[in-house]
Amino acid sequence: MNKTLFRIVVFLMTISLLGIIAIQGYLINASFKNKDEQFKYQVKQVIGNVSKKMQENETFTFLSTYNKLKDSIGQVPQKSELLKFFYVEKNALTNETIIYSNSVVAEDYSLPSSFFDKNKDSTKLKNYVSKRLTEVYSGNSLNDSDLNSNFGPSEKIEKSGRMDILDKVQFEINFKDIAATRSITQRISSQQLQNLLTSELNVYGIKTPFEFGIFSNGLATKVKSENFKYDKKYSYDIPVFTDNDGISKYQLLVSFPEKKLFLISDLVSISLLSFLFTAIIIIAYYSALNQLNKQRLISEIKTDFINNMTHEFKTPIATINLALDAIKNPKIIDDKEKVFRYLQMIKDENKRMHAQVENVLRISKLEKRELDISKESHNIHDIVEEAIEHVNLIVEDREGTINVNLKATRTSVLLNDVHFTNVLVNILENAIKYSPNQPIIDVSTENIKNFIIIKIKDKGLGISKVAQKKIFDKFYREHTGDIHNVKGHGLGLSYVKRIVDDHNGEVMVESEKGKGSTFIIKLPVIY
Repeated sequence: MNKTLFRIVVFLMTISLLGIIAIQGYLINASFKNKDEQFKYQVKQVIGNVSKKMQENETFTFLSTYNKLKDSIGQVPQKSELLKFFYVEKNALTNETIIYSNSVVAEDYSLPSSFFDKNKDSTKLKNYVSKRLTEVYSGNSLNDSDLNSNFGPSEKIEKSGRMDILDKVQFEINFKDIAATRSITQRISSQQLQNLLTSELNVYGIKTPFEFGIFSNGLATKVKSENFKYDKKYSYDIPVFTDNDGISKYQLLVSFPEKKLFLISDLVSISLLSFLFTAIIIIAYYSALNQLNKQRLISEIKTDFINNMTHEFKTPIATINLALDAIKNPKIIDDKEKVFRYLQMIKDENKRMHAQVENVLRISKLEKRELDISKESHNIHDIVEEAIEHVNLIVEDREGTINVNLKATRTSVLLNDVHFTNVLVNILENAIKYSPNQPIIDVSTENIKNFIIIKIKDKGLGISKVAQKKIFDKFYREHTGDIHNVKGHGLGLSYVKRIVDDHNGEVMVESEKGKGSTFIIKLPVIY
């Protein structure tokens, strides 16, 4: 995957992810707003019902007390007829005349004024009674003189009863005027109001702490909850105890300190699922992006590896071809010394290509856990000296030096001498290859606690901070402008890392660009 295509894929995936997150946020926010509107509507219903019940409870209390008191005083009421209604109907088939009459009678009662908290001796109140009479007359004719004579009806039905509607209306009118003179604490208590609100809120499923208070002309009254504080933004209000003109001087205010928490609690399950799925998408996005990036890097690294391997094999093959052509030359074929030199050249180049192939196979076997690494106790200093001996000729050829300072006193380590020698040789060869001038290499050892530390320091090109994190990765080589300016294919340090890990050790690098590198190997010692 080329860089342009990779960037396009990353851009599209990022836009898609951000779009999903934005939609999730929008839906949660919309749900919260809907819940808020529903909450407002329900609270309005609640306080409306509470206001109505407050009025009804007060009226009922007064009415019950009034009826008991009226019945207990046992006085005969003064009656006066307010209205009388007649209806006359002549039935031709039965030859009967039906007269229906209905009269409304007012009964006046005098009640002690103490009942209404007044100073007068007594207060006049009325009851309204309906008296209904149905008379049936038989005969040919009936006139006004018959109504006033002793001529009686053949059938007479009398009924009477209280007119509750008129009683109630009359009582409410009087009661509201009287109740208006009372203080708010006489009309309702904080506990009564608390119970009413709790009951109504439970009916609507609003189970969250609330505070309330009744205000009179903008000032707080004593009827309120302990922690009530007026906040216009979070309070709901409604007039209570309206008078006969529909005017009220009292306002009931209710607030919900934990309103947001209550609304959010209803959305917790949806929100958690939303966040969970969004997190899964983000993890999947990150994983896919990481895999794409790894694939891109692997593709680039493998391309470099193939180029480098081609370069590594191209030179020996060309050398072998030239040597063979030279041997074929009649002038040289009889010269045994030259033939031997060219044959040795062919052998050396063949050995070099074989070493490259073996290096690749060795890494492959390491990855598949097929490489046999048997370990025995060895003196690490002997291994270090043997590795230095392998590269001494190369260093001398480049007029370089290797400074050895083996200070460790505990040097017995459980290791595979062949593979660990290769580890040290790989690091030393890198120190030589990446030194543009005469290679100057310092090799030292020391003991720290139960470990031996091996340091191989050079004064070469150095390694950038970015490359230091990837230098032990398979196929990785730091670019320096021309990928073939230093021979290799990015397998040496990967092999070093795997062998050291297999020996329960650690390998690290400290480097600064332009000032050289120090490779540090840490191995446990044995006693």
